[in-house]
Amino acid sequence: MTNAFWLTNVRLDAGFETGPDGVDHTVTELAHLLIEDGRIVRIESAANPPSTPLPIQNANGLLALPSFAEMHNHLDKTYAGAAWKSCLPPKKLIDRLQFEEREMPLLTGTTKQRAQAMLSWLLAGGATHVRTHVNIDPFVGLKNLEGVREALESYSDKLTYEIVAFPQQGLLRTKASQLMRQAMREGATLVGGLDPAGIDNELEGSLREMMDIAIEADADVDIHLHDPGTLGFYTIKRILDLTEEAGWKNRMAISHAFALGDVAPEESAEMAERLARNGVQIMTTVPINRPMPPVPILHEKGVRVALGYDGFYDSWSPYGTGDMLEKLNRLVERYRWVDERSLVQSLFFITGGKTTLDKEGNRAWPKVGDEASIVFAEASCSAEAVARRSRRPAVMFKGKIVLGGLEDITHRSFGGGKEIAAT
Repeated sequence: MTNAFWLTNVRLDAGFETGPDGVDHTVTELAHLLIEDGRIVRIESAANPPSTPLPIQNANGLLALPSFAEMHNHLDKTYAGAAWKSCLPPKKLIDRLQFEEREMPLLTGTTKQRAQAMLSWLLAGGATHVRTHVNIDPFVGLKNLEGVREALESYSDKLTYEIVAFPQQGLLRTKASQLMRQAMREGATLVGGLDPAGIDNELEGSLREMMDIAIEADADVDIHLHDPGTLGFYTIKRILDLTEEAGWKNRMAISHAFALGDVAPEESAEMAERLARNGVQIMTTVPINRPMPPVPILHEKGVRVALGYDGFYDSWSPYGTGDMLEKLNRLVERYRWVDERSLVQSLFFITGGKTTLDKEGNRAWPKVGDEASIVFAEASCSAEAVARRSRRPAVMFKGKIVLGGLEDITHRSFGGGKEIAAT
């Protein structure tokens, strides 16, 4: 049976208004969207109300944004849903890993509940896709994987997800290979890795074992790489060598990749070209206390860059809300993307590559055939939503409101921007 309805009076970015110094404003328009079986099948001007027997949901002028993707998270570690506690700062990475050896087994009984609490925060921020890493090690076995799977399955009508089997304590250091293989048979969808030199102290052996597991499982890879400087940069070269050797083009991601920000721009640009040729993604959390991958260079060279909150409110950090628009706001501020065009284009990094307008100001989203997964924002245009971290009263996933609601929203003017008059 077809499930169809009209979403009326929704605000859409429609183009740029330019002046002598460049883009002055984003122009918007009100539109009616016909949504059928979770997809947008018609887009019409809001000049006239639709004459239809179908149900109608009125967006009351709220701005539509493509829903967000949280691409680096740790659902199993969070303290969400529990009483407040901060964390003790570690002197170095290995200190925190040793703390986790003791703490994580004590938390496994509440993994599902804590993960569900974090998912509620992510959804409230507008994320309808989550990539989560889950610890796989001798201390917790597959218990975290079981709890996280149950939590994600309970949210399967609200978001999509990926699960990375993550050897947080070191793949070789803790002899976790067989557990990793078992995790890939029991619900994990990607193979993870961690600092093959800095943690495993065996760069070649660790990388090759990670790739062997991925090839056996026919799975994509997402490796944490914190190692900085020359060591980290060389590790990226070896990851690319193995990606090419295995034929794993478009199936590799490197999270953090701090070393890309530790070298000269010319070296980063050269590496970016090779990353792009191999379809290797870079996942960044936009750190403020250390160099980070040079996002403008990577993006210009065609490397797919995505943002994630990482672990938040856990033993690693008490900070964060899970709001991906907040994370994007940090990115645009860091790189001083203050102009209208740059703010609109920045949506790419939290939407799985979608922007409302292309660089020339033509509508890129939504289009007929697109999935009806929408974040509704109290903003005049997407540039304002990014810059001001606008309030989002509702989130839609595949045509279904899964957070908040539109019923109690009254028409309002959100300031800024310009609107095409309905005719």
